[in-house]
Amino acid sequence: MKYEIEITAKAKSDIRGIYDYIASELLAPETAANQLDRLEKSILGLGFMPSRFRKYGSELWQSRGLRIMPVDKFAVLYIPDKKTKIVTIIRVMYGGRDIEKQLNSMQQS
Repeated sequence: MKYEIEITAKAKSDIRGIYDYIASELLAPETAANQLDRLEKSILGLGFMPSRFRKYGSELWQSRGLRIMPVDKFAVLYIPDKKTKIVTIIRVMYGGRDIEKQLNSMQQS
């Protein structure tokens, strides 16, 4: 069964930041566009079988159903809702970042 995809404002900001960093800081706009394409394709792919990726490690987030999907060097954090058939993209970030710290800072804001 197909799920609808919703992307939070924070996740949209994350994606814009990834593009801007690669295009402007690394001076690689073509690479930035290709990375955006791969992220978009992977995110849209969550419309089918979104539970195929593992739950995020910490208990606080596991109990909320948070899952993590790797895409190249990035991590897409999302929550699938079986009742509403909606996948909510929470964050998209570089996989080398302290994900737990980023999630906790989101809780405090």
